[in-house]
Amino acid sequence: MSKSHGKFVWYDVMTTDTKAAESFYRSVIGWDTSDSGMTDRSYTLLCVGSTMVGGLMPIPEDARRAGVRPAWMGYIAVDDVDVYAKRVKSAGGAIHRAPEDIPGVGRFAVVGDPHGAGFMLFKGTSDEAPVPAPAGTPGHIGWRELHAGDLEGAFAFYSGLFGWTKAEALDMGPMGLYQTFAIDGTQSGGIMTKTPQTPGPFWLYYFNVAAVEAAMTRVKSGGGQVLNGPHQVPGGSWIIQCFDPQGAMFALVGPKS
Repeated sequence: MSKSHGKFVWYDVMTTDTKAAESFYRSVIGWDTSDSGMTDRSYTLLCVGSTMVGGLMPIPEDARRAGVRPAWMGYIAVDDVDVYAKRVKSAGGAIHRAPEDIPGVGRFAVVGDPHGAGFMLFKGTSDEAPVPAPAGTPGHIGWRELHAGDLEGAFAFYSGLFGWTKAEALDMGPMGLYQTFAIDGTQSGGIMTKTPQTPGPFWLYYFNVAAVEAAMTRVKSGGGQVLNGPHQVPGGSWIIQCFDPQGAMFALVGPKS
């Protein structure tokens, strides 16, 4: 089994206006951008210096016709995309886009958990795992959070597929339990049962910034919307949850100022 198996290894945003989204995220998070050079699709790389951390792309036409809205997606590494797509389906999930190759990059599939939260399965052409940035490094991913249809059912699904383990559980009172999870022994994210007013289950990705209050100002001035926060979370960091101008939800984490 590869060292990356079961880990989130990539993130990208599908959007309705790639140029506007690129400008927004360059300003808010400080990413550099470059064209991927792929000849068969439009894909922009999001980078911290020379390190690639994510991507930006237009919503594919078939997905747009099916009503897919702008959204961030996370890629989970597996040893065999075709095998794990079948396992997702047999565990009650769905295959939204069958496994296919990205020439020179790897193989992927678009899938969903049993309650409807979407994510990607991915295997790169190289088994070499990227060296993770030190915790809190601005521009890199800081946290992953599943707003699940059902916490226990969702955890059973992901742990059964990827070997994730339960870490600390936090009682949020009326909002229920917040179960953090570890991937290969490293605390990596949290799962909670979504609130009744949340339309459907989804994954929310938190990006590190140097100062949350300043980033919040950039979100607003760039045409985005701050939905929640700033709030302080256990460990001392501050978070905000946002919509970008095209409607994709994302979150930021870091010191308050």
